[in-house]
Order: sequence, then C-alpha cells, then structure tokens
Amino acid sequence: MIITEQKKIEDILKSLEKFNKIFLIGCGECSTTCKTGGEAEVLKMKEELARAGKNVLGSCIPSAPCVASKVKTEIAKNMAAIRQSEAILVLACGLGVQSVKENDRFGLDILPACNTLCGALMDAQGNFYEKCSMCAECILDKTAGVCPITICPKGILNGPCGGMDKGKCEVDKDKDCAWVLIYKEMEKKKNLDGLKEIQPPKDFKKMVKPRKLLVTK
Repeated sequence: MIITEQKKIEDILKSLEKFNKIFLIGCGECSTTCKTGGEAEVLKMKEELARAGKNVLGSCIPSAPCVASKVKTEIAKNMAAIRQSEAILVLACGLGVQSVKENDRFGLDILPACNTLCGALMDAQGNFYEKCSMCAECILDKTAGVCPITICPKGILNGPCGGMDKGKCEVDKDKDCAWVLIYKEMEKKKNLDGLKEIQPPKDFKKMVKPRKLLVTK
C-alpha cells in the first residue's frame, strides 16, 4: 500500500492560485484507506475550494488511478467537465498524479493534493508500518523475514552496529534493533547458523531510476 498525507489546504490553494475551474480526481484504493483521497475527502476538498472561491466542475474516484485503464474510463465518463476545467487536482499518491497526467487528453495542469510517504503494511487497527524499501534485491529469505534495509535506520546488512544498546536502536531508543529482531526470529527457527553468512554490499545498479519493466509474451 502506498501511504499518503494530504497537503495543507494553504499549500494546495497556492498551487491553484492561477486556476479557477478545477476537476478533482480521488483514489479508490490506497488514498481511500489512508483517508486522503476517498469519497469523504474529495467532498471535503470540494467544499474547501468552494470557500476559497474556486469552481469545482466535477470529480471522480477511479478504483486505482495508478492503472491507466481505470483513469481512462473515468476521464471518458467525465469528459465534458474535464474539457471545461483549467486544472485537475489529484487526491492520490505521486503514481496516481503521473498516471492522470499521462492519460489527460487536454494538456491541463495536473496538481497533487497529497504527499507520498512510503509503501507500508496496515494492521488490523488501521495503523501503517513501513516494511519494504523496494531495493530490487530482496534478502528476506536470509534475514528471517525482517528487512534490515528498511527496519534498520542505517540499512546495515550485517549487524548489529556498535550503537545497539540492550536490544534497542541507537537512532531511536524506543525501537528494537533490526538485527536483534532477526536474531530472535532465527532463534525461533533454530537457524542461528544463518547469521554467519555475510551479506555482500547491495548492487545499487539495480535501483537506477527510472526503471521500465516490459511485459514479455
């Protein structure tokens, strides 16, 4: 899940200062879950913009705005309103914003209403936890399912560091050291010998951006 936070309304209004006719696009997946771009948030944004003197001509909430086909379908349904708009405000992650831009037929200004924070898991209480750095070189099979690249603030591949104290991280004393967590998990699995395996430096060439992944037949 992509985690977002909504920008402050004053920052949104500043980005819209040159425009009066606005169309809103939300997100039916991640931003709905984060309460940054679902139906309630789109309605509230419409009210905020109206109070600021903006004319919101319409809105839609694609089930997944990062998927081109979903955006194209919603744009087609709202073509008349979008054609009259001067800008589109997207209540979604950066992927959603760029997907709307790629599929906009009118060359409008496509503006973000949210800041994209990270990819994360959500627990049963609705809390979000960043667990993966999308490093393109996963070693979870060697670290008992605990990612040191993400959980350790230093991203140490062979730990713990010398700053670990009583199982806690030196960067944040309230958090367990990632490598202590790895040790405990390996101990449960009776696989402490796995700690003797030295992980080589990461191949950062695999993280060269932007990446393009082609679907092969």
